[in-house]
Amino acid sequence: MKSWDAIVIGGGIIGLSLAISLRKEGLRVLVVERGEPGREASWAAAGMLVGSGFEMPSPLHALAKESARVYPEFVHELEDESQMKVDLRDHGTILISRKGKFPEGAEPLTRELLKSLEPELSSETVERQSPAPIRVEASPPVDIVAAYVHERCLDPRALVAAVAKAAHHRGVDISSGTEVKAVLTSGGHATGVQTDKTSYAGNIVINCAGAWAGCIAPQKFPVRPIKGQMLAVVGGPKLKHVVRGEDVYLLPRSDGRTIIGSTLEDVGYNKQVELNTIQHLFQAALELVPAIAKSRKHEDWAGLRPSTPDELPILGETATRGYFIASGHYRDGILLAPITAQLMSELILHKPCSHDLTPYSPTRFPEPIHHGDTESQRKAF
Repeated sequence: MKSWDAIVIGGGIIGLSLAISLRKEGLRVLVVERGEPGREASWAAAGMLVGSGFEMPSPLHALAKESARVYPEFVHELEDESQMKVDLRDHGTILISRKGKFPEGAEPLTRELLKSLEPELSSETVERQSPAPIRVEASPPVDIVAAYVHERCLDPRALVAAVAKAAHHRGVDISSGTEVKAVLTSGGHATGVQTDKTSYAGNIVINCAGAWAGCIAPQKFPVRPIKGQMLAVVGGPKLKHVVRGEDVYLLPRSDGRTIIGSTLEDVGYNKQVELNTIQHLFQAALELVPAIAKSRKHEDWAGLRPSTPDELPILGETATRGYFIASGHYRDGILLAPITAQLMSELILHKPCSHDLTPYSPTRFPEPIHHGDTESQRKAF
């Protein structure tokens, strides 16, 4: 039977990036994907590279900052190897908040600067902004405060297409349309995986199955899906920056689309798009950018983010030797792909780890959760 040095379960951005990283080190790598590579959470993501740590748990701040720093190099390499263009944009983000809640380092904007940066913002938003530079704690308080943060964004669909092609270019084997049911073990060590169709042999197995990471025997991890619904419109305003309000964000693409998102729904493995929700998102976007009314809907969709109880990813070796997990990235899988690939490669190859992985260890959950039937698992979430 053919065998590999490493088997990666899951062909999303995390799994494919790690597969390329391991292949660079000379390992023979197989990626096993239940559907089509890159078509789950990676495909559904917005693509904001929020390296400031805004709205993420504090233990992730250092990883987010480092991953955001190396992203241009990460993309450049992928574009070079795949000969595909990734829509990496460097214009930054305008944050609009009635609560004055912004990340450290955000630059408060005057009314005039806000208007000049994004003329399509609603007149109400602009006029309620202070005419002079202010701090959030200014007195008297203002209803709406706007700030600028230098963050990049990209098109995740272009990214996963490039990373899949780069993986092929590097000689990574990919088996798609087959679902891993169990990690095979012998003497407490991983020996491969069992799928719904066949089995594959390998002494290193890495679970990068995203929202499905907890559905693989014999060990279950507390990863659950959090649904996000989004839409794309065309023919509307020509935004230059990402615009983030408290209820919605608008993210421009270079091809003329504007992405509007997103929801956070704990509804299990349900990817159904609901018209009322899409209309609510559109209305929220309309209040920030009235010219959205001139646009037409291009597409809507839903994806499943892999969340954990503490909203931190699970990164490390499990109780089974040779069996690792890199999942649970929640809303930050696209951003954290480069640093995750680097750290997991260091761990798997017994190299000095450039960051402390203790906060993300699989052993941080106090009680082991025993795996049951896969279909029952899905219904239980």
